[in-house]
Parts: sequence; structure tokens; C-alpha cells
Amino acid sequence: MSELQFERDGAILRLTLSNPERRNAITWPMYDGLASVEQVVAEDRGIRVVVLRGAGGKAFAAGTDIRQFASFTTGKEGVEYERRIAAVLTSFLRIRVPVVGVVQGPAVGAGLALAACCDLVVATPDAVFGAPVARTLGNTLPPLVIARLQQRLGAGRTMALLLTAGLMPSSEAAIAGFVTEVVEREDLDERVEQLLRVICANAPLTLASLKEFDRRILRDGAAAESEDVLAEVYGSRDFQAGVKAFLAHEDIEWEGR
Repeated sequence: MSELQFERDGAILRLTLSNPERRNAITWPMYDGLASVEQVVAEDRGIRVVVLRGAGGKAFAAGTDIRQFASFTTGKEGVEYERRIAAVLTSFLRIRVPVVGVVQGPAVGAGLALAACCDLVVATPDAVFGAPVARTLGNTLPPLVIARLQQRLGAGRTMALLLTAGLMPSSEAAIAGFVTEVVEREDLDERVEQLLRVICANAPLTLASLKEFDRRILRDGAAAESEDVLAEVYGSRDFQAGVKAFLAHEDIEWEGR
């Protein structure tokens, strides 16, 4: 059975792509689960970070489950598919808290796109990234995904990766800045937990503002509108409490208000 598994663990929302018999290839029910995460996080202000990984430790996600393409006979069906996936990825990018992707094995096709929508990516040395559709399926990638890849990998690396239908090892993805850190498998869980604790200890409104600006810059560049977000952060109780605590050399418990 394929599913997106949800687990609330304190301030952490843990998501697991679970379709291990097909290397966690993403099915429609899994896409529906991913589309719901934004609302889940919006309604639960206690969530400070989301972590996403693949079940079984052998793959993050090997693209969309190809069996879902078998019935496609027209270009219109492809347009509708890409529109649906774009809506899922756009929603995932709007999640208000940081999203950490944990990648073991392949993150390809839709798996690559999903990893690109994570704010931080921790990968093992055996992780690989790519969208080799020019060699395998003969479909294509929409502008939303290419733009996000260009933002995270750079335009040159993105086009080289896509045009050669290659797979990028985690070491090269780290040099490009796509992967935050490469960690040996035996150390992976401990390092991810350390990272999650650091994020949970930071000011949630500050983190949310940085994510919102990242989205707006992708769309509008450096001239992106900012005053609404700046007003929310500087007008918050957290900012007032932060200044007071800093001047008094005291610790602070962020409220996210």
C-alpha cells in the first residue's frame, strides 16, 4: 500500500513517503497527502519543523509511479497531470515552517522536484539526484520545477543535468548548494535530530519570513514586496521579547506571535 505517513513528534511533523516496493514512487494518494501538509501545519501552530524522508532507507522517491501514465493517450492529460503536480509543489513551498528533506538513495523525477522544495537537504553518500526523462519516459518538466532547480543548483548545472539525463551524486549536489550536508548512513539519524533541535529553538516568525521572502524572490526577484512581512515580524511579541531578553542576557522561549 502506498501512502504518505504522518507522525506528530512534539514540535516536529515527520512525513514518510511509503511505497517501498517501487522505491517510494509517488502515487496519487501520496500526492494528495503532500498537498494537505500546508493546511495541517497552518492549523497547528505548535509545529516548528517538517521532516520528509522515504520509507525503507533505500530510496527517497523514484519519481511518479509510472503505472499512472499507462492510460495517457492525449496531450491534454499530460497538461492536467502537470497542473496537478504544480499545485502540490506550490502548496509544499508555502508550508510556513522549515522543511528538511532526508535523502537516501535516489531522488529522481518528481522525487528530485520534491527534494528541491525542501529548505534543507541532508543526504547520504549513496544519494543521487536527477530527472532522466529524456532517456527514460520522453516526457518533460514544467517551468515551475526548472525554475526551482535553477534557484537551488544554478542554471548551468540544471540544464546540464536535464539535457544529459544524468544523475548527480550527493557530493556534487553539496558543492552546488542543493544538498546542505552529506552524512554517513550510521550518523544520519543523529545528525538530522540535531538539526531539527536547532531549528525548533529558533524564532518561528523569523523563519517563516525568510521562507516567504525566498518564495517571493523566486517569483519577483529582489524587488519583491516585503513590507507586509516586515511589519508582522517587527510588530510581534516575539521581537519585543527578543530585544528585552538580548539586552538582559536572558534566554527566551519563542511564542510565534
